[in-house]
Amino acid sequence: MTLERGTLLNNRYRVVEILGTGGMGSVYRAVDENLGVEVALKENLFTTEEYARQFRREAVILATLRHPNLTRVTDHFVVEDQGQYLVMDYIEGEDLRQRMDRVGVLNEEETVIIGAAICDALSYLHTRTPPIVHRDIKPGNVKITPNGLIYLVDFGLAKIIQTGQATTTGARAMTPGYSPPEQYGTARTDSRSDLFSLGATLYAALTGAIPEDALARAMDQATLTPIRKRNPRISRRLATVIEKSLAVRPDDRYQNAEEFKQALFSVRGITTRRKMGDFTVSPPPGAPAEMPLVSDASIQDGGGAEFLPRPRERSPLPLPSSTPILDDSASLALPPRRRASWLPAVFLLFVLAVVALMAYTFYPSWPSRALALLFSAGGIGSQERPASSSTPTSQIALISSVGTATHTPPQPPVVPRVSPTPSPTPSATPTRIPPSSTPTSTATLIPTPMGGGSGQIAFASDRLGTTQIWLMNVDGSGEPQQITTMPEGACQPDWSPEGMRLVFISPCDKNQESYLGAGLYIINVDGSGLMPLPSVFAGDYDPAWSPDGKTIAFTSNRVSGRPRVYSINLEDSSVQRLSLQFSYDRQPAWSPDGTRIAFITTQKGPVQVWTMNADGTDQQIFSRSADAINSHPQWALDGEVILFTQLETTGGIPSLVAASYNDNDYSEFRYNLGPIPAREARFSPDGLWLAYEGWPEGSNHDIYLMSASGAGRIQLTTWESADFDPDWRPVIAQP
Repeated sequence: MTLERGTLLNNRYRVVEILGTGGMGSVYRAVDENLGVEVALKENLFTTEEYARQFRREAVILATLRHPNLTRVTDHFVVEDQGQYLVMDYIEGEDLRQRMDRVGVLNEEETVIIGAAICDALSYLHTRTPPIVHRDIKPGNVKITPNGLIYLVDFGLAKIIQTGQATTTGARAMTPGYSPPEQYGTARTDSRSDLFSLGATLYAALTGAIPEDALARAMDQATLTPIRKRNPRISRRLATVIEKSLAVRPDDRYQNAEEFKQALFSVRGITTRRKMGDFTVSPPPGAPAEMPLVSDASIQDGGGAEFLPRPRERSPLPLPSSTPILDDSASLALPPRRRASWLPAVFLLFVLAVVALMAYTFYPSWPSRALALLFSAGGIGSQERPASSSTPTSQIALISSVGTATHTPPQPPVVPRVSPTPSPTPSATPTRIPPSSTPTSTATLIPTPMGGGSGQIAFASDRLGTTQIWLMNVDGSGEPQQITTMPEGACQPDWSPEGMRLVFISPCDKNQESYLGAGLYIINVDGSGLMPLPSVFAGDYDPAWSPDGKTIAFTSNRVSGRPRVYSINLEDSSVQRLSLQFSYDRQPAWSPDGTRIAFITTQKGPVQVWTMNADGTDQQIFSRSADAINSHPQWALDGEVILFTQLETTGGIPSLVAASYNDNDYSEFRYNLGPIPAREARFSPDGLWLAYEGWPEGSNHDIYLMSASGAGRIQLTTWESADFDPDWRPVIAQP
């Protein structure tokens, strides 16, 4: 049970806000009323006598720690029959996970510096008497302040190693990919366990991917993907150093943190004559004005899943008059006239003309992408409003017995099919057409196809080498037809309401959460009329076409590298920001009536599904899934149910979950598919079927169908390729 705001603990710490909730307790921002300073309050709900005794002993030792790369534990106490609490320094800035989301993969120099700073902190911890093992090093527990200082935070799982004692008591959690194999079960952990987790953290920073789970590797069920296979730009020396730290056997890793640090230094030639804490990296952009404040304690559950705490707004600091300010509503203005000589200006124009000519020669499509900057001024976000209670108007009728249905789903009727016209190859230079243009071919309606609508699904596949958009018949007749031929790949198709056009993104080489550098494009179903939408180089993705066909909502990193939800008006190309100023929002999905948008956000800590009006106002939380990670929301046809993908832990098996939109008593209905992964489902036009991405064998990703109640799984694609992003084609409008 989480504490309410204003709760006074230990007659000293008043809770200001709940930063997040996990399986072992919650993390709060609080005020120390004795000293008048903000603190982070970490709760542990293990209250048995044994746990309480261990907690007191270890908290006393943690409170003695003093190191420039460690947050201080300033107090500890136990509230009988309620919980145990650690009081820590409150650190503002961004954690490494947020930094990776913002900039993508880190460069070698920054990675080495972060690794060396954490090694310093670990050397200090591991050489205490008795030694201290952190046991929870991951990107969410590495903080970078607005001054570029690096901190290792969150001692909620730290273990004091007594001589001859195995670490079998106390709170223990595993974060798949970051935890070493000895941390599973009751095996003994030691200082080398922390070095494994640090190596996994640096691996993720350099590649943008979590390394394969250590326990699976120890059981020969998986092998570690080499760093250079994921990121060929990384030097062999650095890749070798980090991969050694990820050895399954502790004896094959570095034996202490100092040895690991020296190996990192040898890669970049950094002098070893540095004092402890003498490591800094580039601060977050706009710090301290732009960066939200977050707690030094990451939110995690019993499985070690990490989440981004809810950002806090703060007023920007005044900037010098010469400092340019870029924001969504920034406008382009000509500089004031100067009395300088006209000769340098003429020379500069000549140089720019030459550069532009060369750029056009090698990259013909750059003018359209550059012009997109002129259309990217966004609107003004809304202020958050408190959630209002509503009387349920209907019960969930669509999913009555998820996972337990025994009825046989309707079989697809045998109907004659009309294959779409073979797709001509789009010209190298996209042709801009008005959004209301009609394609060059006319599709033919078919009687009552499976799933309703046209009986077709668009999806992304790399079956021919690059990821492109394809169209297939749901009943399996005919061969899939390729729609796009984008040189850098295409994915995330979303149909227009009349079913004759698609919006998609490019570049795209695989299915991922964010697509840096991608832009939005519209294309006719026959492959004609390719048209880029105004975009920016930071990345626009997650397109969702509104039911009235006039607007497309999407995610963009266009300001500060922070993903937020925007919309573009197809009539005048105006762009409006729908997210709040400091939000991290993604994956918009329109309600059937076009009045609400579901999206995922970290406003309240864990990744949850929220809804808002089409203009961004009245933002309210929808899902209440504790510390689970939710994504890819989709509305049922009647607007009464929202379907989404859920991960119980980072790196876990994704499953499909549905919940009633109008019920005050929130409850989730999980599709019982067993250990079979399933994600990113879409309702069919008649609401009776779901199309989703699955990989029952653990590797090959295909498109599957099942009834909306969860019965009758059908495999649609069988090609040895990655097939994903399915989207049902709606009812085709009459010409």
